[in-house]
Amino acid sequence: MAGEDQTLRSDLGLYDYLPWPNRPKITWPGNKKLAVWIAPNIEFYEYDPPDNPTRKPWARPNPDVLQYSHRDYGNRAGWQRMMAAMDAAGFRGSVSLNVALCEHHPEIIKACADRGWEFFSHGIYNTRYVYNLDIEQERAIIRDAFETVRNHTGQELAGWLSPALSNNFWTMDILSEAGIQYTCDMFHDDQPMPVHVKTGKLISMPYSLEMNDVIVYNTQKVTPRHYAEIIKRQFDQLYKDADDSGMVMCIPLHPYLVGQPHRIEAFAEAISYISGHEGVWQTTGREIAQAYHASGAYDAMKKAIASHQDEWGTR
Repeated sequence: MAGEDQTLRSDLGLYDYLPWPNRPKITWPGNKKLAVWIAPNIEFYEYDPPDNPTRKPWARPNPDVLQYSHRDYGNRAGWQRMMAAMDAAGFRGSVSLNVALCEHHPEIIKACADRGWEFFSHGIYNTRYVYNLDIEQERAIIRDAFETVRNHTGQELAGWLSPALSNNFWTMDILSEAGIQYTCDMFHDDQPMPVHVKTGKLISMPYSLEMNDVIVYNTQKVTPRHYAEIIKRQFDQLYKDADDSGMVMCIPLHPYLVGQPHRIEAFAEAISYISGHEGVWQTTGREIAQAYHASGAYDAMKKAIASHQDEWGTR
C-alpha cells in the first residue's frame, strides 16, 4: 500500500526488472566484451567474538579453536599462494576486506596495496554482523571502514559487502549516503544494475555465489579440478553473451580455501585460461563502477526501465 512503513513491506523494491532484449548496450573501456574481477575475501575472525542474538559466529561453542584456526590459515599461508597465482595471470584483486585486518596484519595490506589492488569493505570483523544494530550504529561502522582504509591505504572506499551478507532495511540508503558506489550484497544479474536509494547512484555489482569458493568447496563439496571447470564454463558462457553487450564476471575467493596447497594449481590454471582470451577486461570493482557511470550506462538503464514500466506496468 502507498505510504506503508518500509519495515513492514514484503518487497523492499531494491531494484527493477528489465529483461535483456530491452536493455541499452553496455560498452567497456577499450571495447572489451567481458569485465572479469576477482574479489579475495581477506578476513579476520575473532577467537571469542561478542554474541549476536540473531546469528552465532561459530557453529560450535566459543572458543571454537577448530574454525578459528582454519580461517587463520588464509592470513598465514593461503593468501600468498592466491596472490602469486593472480600475479601470474595478470589479475589485480578487489579485496573484500574486514578492515580490522589493517591493524592485525598490515603486511598483507601492504602487499595488496603495492600491487595496486582495490580495497572495499566487508565490515570490521567477519564475526560481527549488522543485525540488531540501529541506523546510527550501522552508520558508525561505515565511517570506521572509510577512515581505517583511508589511513592504511590512502584509498577511498567504493564498494561494500556486508559481513556475512547481513543487512537491515535501511542499509542500502546509508551506504549510498556515505558515498559507496557499489554493493555486492545482491546476486540477481550479470550486469551492474541501479539500486533504489534515497540519495546517490548506488549500483549492484555482479558478485557470484555460484563462483564463490566457500559455496563450491564447503556446500557443494566439489573437487579443485571441478571448481576450475566451473570457472571456465561460467567464463565461456558470459564471454559468448557479451557479444551483444558488456557483461561482468566475478570470482569471489577466500585464501583459507583456495590457497590450500591441493587447490591452488587448479585455480591458477582456470584464471590463466581466462586471461588468454581477447576482449577480456581484467579489472576491479571500482573500475567497473566508474566505467559504468562514465559511459552513461546508469542513466540509460534507468531510462529503459522507466520505458519498460510504462509499457508493461511492471516494477
